[in-house]
Amino acid sequence: MANQLDQLKQYTTVVADTGDFKLMEAYAPQEATTNPSLILQASEKPEYRHLVERAVAEFKGSSLSGKALTEAVMDRVIVAFGLEILKVVPGRVSTEVDARLSFDTESTVAKAREIIALYEAKGISRDRILIKIAATWEGIRAAEILEKEGIHCNLTLLFSLIQAVACAEAGVRLISPFVGRIYDWYKKNTGKEYAPEEDPGVISVRTIYNYYKKFGYDVQIMGASFRSTGQILALAGCDLLTISPDLLDLLSKSDETVVRHLDPAKARESSIERICADEKSFRFLFNEDAMATEKTAEGIRRFSADIRKLEELIESMMA
Repeated sequence: MANQLDQLKQYTTVVADTGDFKLMEAYAPQEATTNPSLILQASEKPEYRHLVERAVAEFKGSSLSGKALTEAVMDRVIVAFGLEILKVVPGRVSTEVDARLSFDTESTVAKAREIIALYEAKGISRDRILIKIAATWEGIRAAEILEKEGIHCNLTLLFSLIQAVACAEAGVRLISPFVGRIYDWYKKNTGKEYAPEEDPGVISVRTIYNYYKKFGYDVQIMGASFRSTGQILALAGCDLLTISPDLLDLLSKSDETVVRHLDPAKARESSIERICADEKSFRFLFNEDAMATEKTAEGIRRFSADIRKLEELIESMMA
């Protein structure tokens, strides 16, 4: 019998959640996604340091200085990793906009355009890039603008149905609900362990899936941030699942049967009702969800901190 990873691929597009493109080769994912934390981890490894060094060397003698110089090198670094990943995966790579722009629509749009331009200068079609943006109200508005320009977006740090609905109504290409971080919050606040069928993170993605399929939204759902293979397998049938190398390894070593749990036909029969996602409704419903507000804020802080660490690494190499 095929292993669980191969069985899963029959129902779901498997995406590698790592900045380590050499690890990707072992599991043959169709796509890949990164974030500032993963890029930082990879940049600190000797085998990837040359990518940072090359970006730094490109700006030796540049007229740029200070923050502008660091930002320019940073953009080259994240695109350099994306280019290497695209040599390994046949599909798309997600490249993240600076999390410190999460509440700035105009700057997010500008940075996304700059990133796409860097890829296109290297001969990469924008259809192979997803720009990752935090699912704040401002981030969703930026994605709405970008999608109309043919720059497709992956809305990340997504923890609630209202965020998902707002993304759908903005015409976003893909969303990334964070299963594991939702689970973490509920485990910490209730003291309970959750089996996959009652896992709040799993239930959140299933609810979003049912909503999208019932109301005909053409938005891809990519479950993310998993803590166990049980969470992953409970979402078999989701459009995409982005999985870390350690969990990909566990799936590849198991030959237990994988059952499809998410199905468009069943979703269309669900009893879920429409909700309004205008700005007032979004801000109120998001604020009502303590888990979503806390985890979104925490995620932005963490990514911002790792961006600063990556900037410090770049600046130390330029000194």
